[in-house]
Amino acid sequence: MDVPADIASGRLPLRDYETNFEDATPPLSRKQALIEAARCYYCYDAPCMEACPTGIDIPSFIARIAADNVKGSATTILEANIMGGTCARVCPTEILCEQACVRTAQEQKPVTIGSLQRYATDWLFERGIQPFTRAEPTGRKIAVVGAGPAGLSCAHGLAVLGHEVTVFEARPKPGGLNEYGIAAYKLTNDFAQREVDFILSVGGITIEHGKALGRDIHLAELRADYDAVFLGLGHNAVNALMIEGEGLEGVVNAVDFIAELRQAADKSTLPIGRRIVVIGGGNTAVDAAIQSKRLGAEDVTIVYRRGPDGMSATHMEQEWAQTSGVRIKHWAQPRQVIAMDGRVREVEFEYTMLNEEGRLTGTGEFFRVPADMVFKAIGQCFVPASIGAGELNGVLEFRPDGRFAVNEDRQTSLPNVFAGGDCVAGIDLTVSAVQDGKLAAAAIHRQLSAS
Repeated sequence: MDVPADIASGRLPLRDYETNFEDATPPLSRKQALIEAARCYYCYDAPCMEACPTGIDIPSFIARIAADNVKGSATTILEANIMGGTCARVCPTEILCEQACVRTAQEQKPVTIGSLQRYATDWLFERGIQPFTRAEPTGRKIAVVGAGPAGLSCAHGLAVLGHEVTVFEARPKPGGLNEYGIAAYKLTNDFAQREVDFILSVGGITIEHGKALGRDIHLAELRADYDAVFLGLGHNAVNALMIEGEGLEGVVNAVDFIAELRQAADKSTLPIGRRIVVIGGGNTAVDAAIQSKRLGAEDVTIVYRRGPDGMSATHMEQEWAQTSGVRIKHWAQPRQVIAMDGRVREVEFEYTMLNEEGRLTGTGEFFRVPADMVFKAIGQCFVPASIGAGELNGVLEFRPDGRFAVNEDRQTSLPNVFAGGDCVAGIDLTVSAVQDGKLAAAAIHRQLSAS
């Protein structure tokens, strides 16, 4: 067996790193935006609006672009989704609003809602316009745990209503998934932090970093010191492969790789192997695979245990991976990671199929893929024990999957404690987390106003 080259940095000419991590989807010009906006039918009972998790009035914001009222368009977007700028870049519009667009059925060419949303929100941010004004102070204090999309959405909603909000964040920078978990070429020019700055500029929000629930702060203390608490904790663990060799050097969590890449000032310093295997079928797997290629990996393979339709990465994301030089192999599950001299050299897989009952099963046939590095991307989870769940047992209700049980207002089993985002839903979508935070903020305000 040939021994692969060691993992190394600087595999590409320096200029290639800048080119490879440029904006994946350049913004529309004013002329392009006006032409695209004119394609909208401005449906009265718009299916695109129904498909948007945050309920943005899509026909209205597009009509404002067509009328060259870009400030009004951006305000319409941000009133429904305070992270409309990020969502315009990373939301899977091809399976949400754009799939529901009437023109999709008629022409197979929807109005490019995401690019129009970006055009409007970018226009606003570039001019430093703050369309929101805080209400008179209420004297109420709310604690938000987690400065990700759910937490920041909740914090902004409450601050606009006049409440004082303290956000506790374990990591050095705010933004959560947007800052640490999305491919660098999707959110360029430090956009995640610029969006956070916009959110905070409304006033009434303070962020305290290095504060983790169960370690530095505790729920009982927060409930005593604040009028309400929102838990936007995101994911805090990665699913394990549960195979031999998983602990070898060179086997890496894809989310950790993406986070390191996002925080790297000089991407040429990031080490990457020549031959990469990514195990998984979601957006994290695709982001890790494409970015490996853009760092200089020569041979990148995604292996997924089911077929293309079973992947949580959209068909557009899958196609993007393939056109970026990534191979996708379906119907195979990992069985062992094979080492030489203590380092990864191959991954053994077993072919899979659906049995007569429709359940996934191995066929008993095996094959191996050479690898210098293996990225695990089979999903993340929420583990209550990591936040000091002992103090929460019998107080907060959890679902069987370990996530918080909440009602339609995102209220937990405690009357003044709310939760949202991936610690509740676990679907890794910024837009869904923003909606959770928005609904919780409204519910908290109603509760406090009635007391």
